[in-house]
Amino acid sequence: TAYEIVDCDWSSDVCSSDLMSVGYMLIDGGSPTTVSYISNTNPIPSNKNDIAICTAMAGEMLGLKLIYMDAGSGAQRPIPTSMIEEVAKHIHTPLIIGGGITTTQKAIENCKAGADIIVIGNAVEKDPSLIKEMAEAIHSLN
Repeated sequence: TAYEIVDCDWSSDVCSSDLMSVGYMLIDGGSPTTVSYISNTNPIPSNKNDIAICTAMAGEMLGLKLIYMDAGSGAQRPIPTSMIEEVAKHIHTPLIIGGGITTTQKAIENCKAGADIIVIGNAVEKDPSLIKEMAEAIHSLN
């Protein structure tokens, strides 16, 4: 698996020309999130790998092109590595993981577990140098 940090100029035609359907799976990150409030949904419990696997497989069977598992912005707990591994074993579409990734080590663990793309938000807002550190560590896996 190749890992790449991608930057996109949203004003260009390059990023806006292709639309891809994404299956969004909210995973319990230890506290209620804005997305659970706005969508009025309950997250998948972080210890229920079988539910996550079935949900991701259903999305893939429906023709979704990406599966995005998210613990939510500012999650207290990231998605367990075991859940990422199990879901990645059962689907062929690219797997995006986000929420609670606050260290370079966790970013590496997620990639090794099967994440094709990781999403880092709050941690980089707090420490912008973290993005370079994470990118270098992930690129060293290739």
